Amino acid sequence: MRGSSSATSSSDGTTRSWIIAGAAVAAATAAYAVVSRRRSARFRSRVVGIIPARFASSRFPGKPLVPILGKPMIQRTWERAKLANKLDQLVVATDDKKIAACCSDFGANVMMTSETCRNGTERCTEALQKLTKKFDIVVNIQGDEPLIEPEIIDGVVMALQAAPDAVFSTAVTSLKPEDTSDPNRVKCVVDNHGYAIYFSRGLIPYNKSGKVNPHFPYLLHLGIQSYDTKFLKIYPELPPTPLQLEEDLEQLKVLENGYKMKVIKVDHEAHGVDTPQDVEKIERFMRERNLS
Repeated sequence: MRGSSSATSSSDGTTRSWIIAGAAVAAATAAYAVVSRRRSARFRSRVVGIIPARFASSRFPGKPLVPILGKPMIQRTWERAKLANKLDQLVVATDDKKIAACCSDFGANVMMTSETCRNGTERCTEALQKLTKKFDIVVNIQGDEPLIEPEIIDGVVMALQAAPDAVFSTAVTSLKPEDTSDPNRVKCVVDNHGYAIYFSRGLIPYNKSGKVNPHFPYLLHLGIQSYDTKFLKIYPELPPTPLQLEEDLEQLKVLENGYKMKVIKVDHEAHGVDTPQDVEKIERFMRERNLS
């Protein structure tokens, strides 16, 4: 085949980038393998829950402080998370003084983190480094899930404890028909053993008819996720990945770098608050079920 020199140069550049990225992944993988061999007999027994909260959300500025039937959303999330049985400690990690003051007012443990954290995982990583106690698992509890069930928090912890080949665990529930085309509702597909294959803002799987199959059990990703702390320490060193950047989903960096993620399926009717319109929806949901 005939090829131009520019095409050859582009191909060489692509090859080099794959080699560089591959070397970084190999180094991170080797580091994780070394620390993994030092696990104690009580496997992943010490657990901390961290609620990352930032004020400067692009879609909904000040979201953690928005009132949900009279209480700040971050307070509702905190109160639900405190009911979980598997957490030895719970903290809010924020970069905003207004959020910190609000949390202190209702009795939460608060830790200030940097404004440079690019996502919740990096905020959890920074908070973990500042904690005086040592933990085996960090549960990243999204501050915009004011109705998160404590049983789901316990479930993702137990899933990670039971899967030594995974470094990450998360939860999914059934996707509602009205959410199939909403890019704020992240979809997930899993394999036959309960490990994540892919996450997307688009509908997955997507069939050749281009229409939603009313009989297919599509899955909605819930924001909660837990990590092995040894892996979390090397997570920031992993290079950003193409799918992560395209979908703007941080969990894809874990999958693209070859790590395994355990997924549990739960029943969860209420979803998180992504936009101002979601506040009205969740308040209506709470009123209908007499949730105060």
